[in-house]
Amino acid sequence: MHLGTSRDAAVRTYEGRVLPRQGEDVDDQGLAFDITTMLNRRRVLSVLGLGAAGLALAACGEGDTAGSSTSSSTTSSSSALSEIPDETAGPYPGDGSNGVNVLTQSGVVRSDITSSFGSSTTTAAGIPMTLTLSIVDMVEDDSPMEGAAVYVWHCDRDGNYSLYSNGITDENYLRGVQSADADGKVTFTSIFPACYSGRWPHIHFEVYPSLDDITDATNAIATSQVALPEEVCDTVYATTGYEQSITNLAGVTLASDNVFSDDSGASQLATVTGDTTSGYQVSLTVGVDTSTTPTAGAAPAGGGGGGGGTGGTPPSGAPGGMPTGMPADRPTSA
Repeated sequence: MHLGTSRDAAVRTYEGRVLPRQGEDVDDQGLAFDITTMLNRRRVLSVLGLGAAGLALAACGEGDTAGSSTSSSTTSSSSALSEIPDETAGPYPGDGSNGVNVLTQSGVVRSDITSSFGSSTTTAAGIPMTLTLSIVDMVEDDSPMEGAAVYVWHCDRDGNYSLYSNGITDENYLRGVQSADADGKVTFTSIFPACYSGRWPHIHFEVYPSLDDITDATNAIATSQVALPEEVCDTVYATTGYEQSITNLAGVTLASDNVFSDDSGASQLATVTGDTTSGYQVSLTVGVDTSTTPTAGAAPAGGGGGGGGTGGTPPSGAPGGMPTGMPADRPTSA
């Protein structure tokens, strides 16, 4: 049995997927993991023309041999659904908990967050990215949370955050809200974010019961982050404009990141397909346990950059050029 590893050797993978049960053999990863493995093999056998008989033989021989397949343009997270961890919203949320509240502004409900809205129409440069989050209610048998509002934000190609970082405090690009459809899905058009010093590449999001609740950050029922796969980041950061991200990514791993380090982002690592020419499709299923009280962003102890500086390097003084005097009572990990 061939098991792969990510940059951190402690994270065990199989066929490009992070094993949900890191301490167990691949044969003991649970029903959901096994079903995904079988479906992947069915697709391969269909291409080879082996049909159902070949699938049965492959299943019988699973205990003897198993190949691993990793694509440079596709990386999957574990298929086993678990509650999305509560993570820090960081110092740049823009939700009113740390200064400006973009969620009270007309125009924030939108699917394309590449450009600013309101008094500016500045567009953030970078490799195109489409983000799809599927929000499910774990209390209601993983049913889609139709009508839930999802607020998404992330840094730009230079590692800066609109509304906070030096030179772009008047911009609000790479921020927006969508209401989940009947399948619990929200989709955003954006650009691939940078890797800034001290943090693994990520996307922030908050889930609210409905659009009526978004103007008050305390109404959020989940606050978390999407982790982006290493091999896709390597490919994107090799393109023009992302040069500083190469150095920053080399200095951090999922296991050392101060947000994802507790489990190397096992339930937050996105599935990504695409390429640098046509753009990338990033997706993640977000399990929300509506019976629990959200912690609204308790960050693990440890290092981590504030982000928002030139080329992704945390600036001195107020984080990301944030005006002095702004409240800083939230965790300072971006």
